[in-house]
Amino acid sequence: MSSLLFAAAAAGAVTSKPHGGIGTLVALAVFILASGWIGILANRAMSHGSFMKGFFLGNRGLGAWALALTATVQSGGTFMGFPSLVYTHGWIVALWIGSYMVVPITGFGILGKRLAQLSRRLGAITIPDFFRERFGSPALGLLASICILFYMSIMMVAQFKAGAIVMKLSWPGTESLAMSEEFSNFVLSGKQIERFRQKGIIDSKTIDKLETLKDQKFQDVAEFETKLGEVLEKDELKAHKSAIVTAATPIDVLYFVGLGIFTLTVVGYTMAGGFLAAVWTDLFQSIMMFFGVILLLVLALWRVGGLEAASITAVQQTGPGFIYGPGYDPSGVGRQFLPLSLAISFFVLWVYSGLSSPAGMVRIMACDSTQTIRRSIYLLSIYNCFIYIPLIIICVCGRTLFPNLGAHSDEIVPRMALVTTEGLPLSSFWAGLILAAPFGAIMATVSSYLVVISSGLVRDIYQRFLDPDASEARLKFLSHTGMVVVGLVAVAANIQPVKYLQALVVFSSTGTACTFLIPALMAAYWRRASVAGVLAAMFLGAGTALTLYSIGIFNLAEILRLPKQLLLGQDTSLRPYYLFGYDPIVWGLSISLVSGVVVSLMTPPPDPKLISKLFDAQPAKA
Repeated sequence: MSSLLFAAAAAGAVTSKPHGGIGTLVALAVFILASGWIGILANRAMSHGSFMKGFFLGNRGLGAWALALTATVQSGGTFMGFPSLVYTHGWIVALWIGSYMVVPITGFGILGKRLAQLSRRLGAITIPDFFRERFGSPALGLLASICILFYMSIMMVAQFKAGAIVMKLSWPGTESLAMSEEFSNFVLSGKQIERFRQKGIIDSKTIDKLETLKDQKFQDVAEFETKLGEVLEKDELKAHKSAIVTAATPIDVLYFVGLGIFTLTVVGYTMAGGFLAAVWTDLFQSIMMFFGVILLLVLALWRVGGLEAASITAVQQTGPGFIYGPGYDPSGVGRQFLPLSLAISFFVLWVYSGLSSPAGMVRIMACDSTQTIRRSIYLLSIYNCFIYIPLIIICVCGRTLFPNLGAHSDEIVPRMALVTTEGLPLSSFWAGLILAAPFGAIMATVSSYLVVISSGLVRDIYQRFLDPDASEARLKFLSHTGMVVVGLVAVAANIQPVKYLQALVVFSSTGTACTFLIPALMAAYWRRASVAGVLAAMFLGAGTALTLYSIGIFNLAEILRLPKQLLLGQDTSLRPYYLFGYDPIVWGLSISLVSGVVVSLMTPPPDPKLISKLFDAQPAKA
């Protein structure tokens, strides 16, 4: 059957949404139970060494497969924001993400071997440990801890929302398909207004004004309150604002149930097995992701009659921009999703954010040998190709099957999973298996970040600065408590769900790279690097990225008399100021490099004995 016929048949599904069956929920439940069981096994394996080394570094025993498939860069953005971009802008997103395929070569090849060697010589368990011992500077270690906690927390909070939404859309019978980043939440319905009238808590004059807002959708509480201020008088707003906002705030029971299940699962198994639980469940989830994506690829291509047919039909529905750069502009306002300057920027972004990710660097520190790092380079490069290239093809096919998703482009993966499995034996189970792929990516990300954040709080702040002689039992209790607290904070932050998932991924990746990449390279390869130089590289790199993001988010370009912001990149309010068309990572890394080198050369050199220990061959022990 031709792709056009399938597209016509599927077009009606935009209004009549497919939904999951009991098999979808069963598949996800099996996935959750398997993750919990792996966490228990990890707890037993972890007990063979000391708590700190076992809980936060897995006793440095990772092999090639474990290192490759647990150092992945997949997250909620991989299956939510990224497919939405492919659906919206077309084939150019392949160039946007292309450098992911060489992340292992740059990350493991350039920094991995040296980082693993130095961490062993220094006895470092965490990244702040590494910087503190490498330069003999507690202040440097503390700064690294604070930066890691900041970036990891931002990323992790967004992932909790993503996990809750996957659970929600897997519920039997629900027509919720949106893994939305920017969606309308606040609605003052006619029933709510009538309830105000019946209870008599708001006078009729004010209620008549509220009728003008009936059933309108507002993106967030700020937008809703702004509109209330336009409709009501100041005294009316002061008297009734709280009651009106509460009435307009939706109570999404399935979302909160999903959030609770996701939180209990990922926090539970990570607490049980620590680093090894994160690694082993990550390995399991990576395998599940592979099979889920490949299954969806085969079904999608079969449904549309092949990739060529899908691309031709997609161009007919959109325009030539869908297969050419700088990408299709659905708004028609001249937005360039990926001009040359941003293509260069994102090649730098994904390569060097992977190279400098604290979660990835810790995994490299935990490997058992240099040979393991070499083998994992090939494994992870191949794995990334089999995740991202199929996702691009799937979403191009999705444009054929669902040509008019518009603002609901984030629904493309769940729609494809549910529609392409229709007619198969146990169709809802296969759909659930496919939907387990984003759930696995999210769980893997969160478990890794929980370990990094917990180690930062307990090892790098509490033990280093508050109680150096803390007992192992005390550290264990605090580590578990820290994970519970972090999980509760993430849940609280998602009571009103955070937005802009893919933009948050890019922001966190940019900030991390600008903060840690140059300092890590200086620490690994430059004998002359000084504490002041590394501090300058961290401060000015991070400061540059945050400044450009602040200018873009708060529209400060005109106030600062900077060149007008260009219509580039994602159409989202959480976007940076692209100075001369380049992403902040280009400027952040450049300034970090220059400042690190200049300040190091202008300040006293490090201790020669420490440098000799790290860079020179050491005499064999008797």
